[in-house]
Amino acid sequence: MSPAALLLAWSDWAIHFATQPGRSSGVLWPRPAPGGQPPAHDPRLSAEDWTPWPFGTYREAFETTGRRLLDLVRGVPGVDRHHEQLVAFTVRQWLEMMSPANIAATNPQVLQRTAATGGANLLAGAAHWLEDFGRGALGQPPAGAEAFRPGHEVAVTPGKVILRNELIELIQYAPATATVHAEPVLVVSAWIMKYYVLDLSPHNSLIRYLVDHGHTVFAVSWKNPDASDAQLGMADYLRLGIRASLDAIEAVLPRRRVHALGYCLGGTLMAIAAAAMARDRSDRLASLTLLAAQTDFTEPGEIGLFIDESQLAFLEDVMSRQGFLSSAQMAAAFQALRSGDLLWAPMVRNHLLGERVPMTDLMAWNADGTRMPYRMHADYLRGLFLENSLAEGHYLVDGKPVSLNDIDVPVFLLGTRTDHVAPWRSVYKFNLLCDADTSFVLTSGGHNAGILSEPGHAQRSHRMLHRRRNGAYVSPDDFLRVSKEIDGSWWPAFQQWLVSHSGPRRRPPGMGAPRHGLPPLCDAPGTYVAAR
Repeated sequence: MSPAALLLAWSDWAIHFATQPGRSSGVLWPRPAPGGQPPAHDPRLSAEDWTPWPFGTYREAFETTGRRLLDLVRGVPGVDRHHEQLVAFTVRQWLEMMSPANIAATNPQVLQRTAATGGANLLAGAAHWLEDFGRGALGQPPAGAEAFRPGHEVAVTPGKVILRNELIELIQYAPATATVHAEPVLVVSAWIMKYYVLDLSPHNSLIRYLVDHGHTVFAVSWKNPDASDAQLGMADYLRLGIRASLDAIEAVLPRRRVHALGYCLGGTLMAIAAAAMARDRSDRLASLTLLAAQTDFTEPGEIGLFIDESQLAFLEDVMSRQGFLSSAQMAAAFQALRSGDLLWAPMVRNHLLGERVPMTDLMAWNADGTRMPYRMHADYLRGLFLENSLAEGHYLVDGKPVSLNDIDVPVFLLGTRTDHVAPWRSVYKFNLLCDADTSFVLTSGGHNAGILSEPGHAQRSHRMLHRRRNGAYVSPDDFLRVSKEIDGSWWPAFQQWLVSHSGPRRRPPGMGAPRHGLPPLCDAPGTYVAAR
């Protein structure tokens, strides 16, 4: 974070706080709250182990102190809203760090485990810490990630790479049915992480699910850029990514329109591409699917804490020296948003209780990060986040502005209920920007886990509401009121939606288009996915 941004925020708060006699003269020491125990800042403190003395005293002191501190920094008249959020965020970071659950001497579970094992848990935890430190210093993935290798245990849906350029490999997946739906599906994931989040293990691969249900699927695997790619911008990602892929699909399946699917940042870029095609009267798309993808960035959630003029100037200076933003730097930002769950709770389990958090395919993928080119990331953060140029109609493609309201193909829009990266109410704002026929789905889970919602997944549910083209706007609160909770995965509803916008089934196409210079180059998942 920018030191200047933090100093500005705290100075703004301190100056206005000092002018409030009722606040500034108040004591900072904790006071018991009336009406019983307040909700825990740290959910770990809600366990029964924290009720007996002295642990109940530790919890009460921590909770009342935390509540008092947050009361002090919030609601001070005159403080800029962004500054107040930044100050409150830093206070929450301090509270997350100082929780008695993170200290061996004040955590009853750690003390019980230590007594029961004669301290063996602390020895095991020290060994885990040494291993984690060594792996981090050497740039190696976390322990257990080696059990989830792309092309071996994950990303194993059969296919061929049919196009490779300086930014992407385009994978065409082999058909699994005797006939396929006429229109192919192009999957574009975010390049913040590796593409195979949508092709993890066979049981939770959305790509495999679509292939098994008779769809011809193509997927973009982005290159992991280095310093030599520093000047690649958003325009290059559009040209070498989406447009090059559509050209290749046209060579494989001439005159077939395409179901375009974009996830996260890939969805934002896909929306930009769809708007540009609509502006230019291109009919290459049959439909547009946006999964957890924002198009209006006025309320981007807590990630907005890292985005203002001071922060971007600081970040651009860092990236200009490196040529990129590293995956570790990106991961640190996302960890900070949920430091209790992503940093401190695993630390206690691994290093104090002496347990290894079991590695999963999703955790291994999450550790397989990528770098962000300097120019692209600066374009993205400044143009889309800070200036909100796409929603405001001055985002330029080929030198001319694009408007999302030009999009006239059917849209499948999905948000996830507990998403801290792309909050569902922010995703929902697409309905204010485009009058196309739109089906909105709100699914349980977070930014990644909500997407990986295969049929049979326990405790999954979703809501769905359809709005006809040029239909009346339905607010987010009204959506919650009129839509019904549906048990189970959203995947079958999405697949049926694709079918409803597809033509008659046909024989599957061949792999690649050798006559057009697109022979199969290698087996999926290709080579770019292996680069670290």
